[in-house]
Amino acid sequence: MTLLAPEKALTPEEFLSLPDSVAYELVDGRLVERNASEESSAIAARIVHLLQIETDKTREARVYGADLTYNCIADPSKELCRADASLIRMSRLDNPGMMPIPADLVVEVLSPNDHVYSVNQKVERYLSSGFKLVWVVDPVLKIVYVHREVGPITKLREDDEITGEAALPGFRRKVAELFLI
Repeated sequence: MTLLAPEKALTPEEFLSLPDSVAYELVDGRLVERNASEESSAIAARIVHLLQIETDKTREARVYGADLTYNCIADPSKELCRADASLIRMSRLDNPGMMPIPADLVVEVLSPNDHVYSVNQKVERYLSSGFKLVWVVDPVLKIVYVHREVGPITKLREDDEITGEAALPGFRRKVAELFLI
């Protein structure tokens, strides 16, 4: 993530009025560029597709791409974030527009320009803000790190199975399927 320092801290409303805000997040009132590569974008799209297949069958949740803005991180007056993919159970949805509630599952696909420190900070912001399950997907190593609100971090390799856990109980795939792009 690259921090871009405007002259003054932005409000969420000012941030959302920017013509290219989809390429950024708002962290402590400052613009932070979202890193993306061709490969990370393709993998994120693949994950959205696989999650969507399951939700089309069950109608238990709704899947979102990278353009949905969450305003429930730490201080919503100064922070807005966008995940590469996310999922929220239908029973929890009641508000269109910016998402005022944490996702049940959020996916971050690593890009070549991502820094471990920044990714770890974002994961911690998600978890401390009530997001239940975070997948950090590494396209180079073909590994998924599963972070939970409570419990250990799990490292899954290509031959392992990844599940939607409580977020999407019927979702079960080999990790390798996430990387078939």
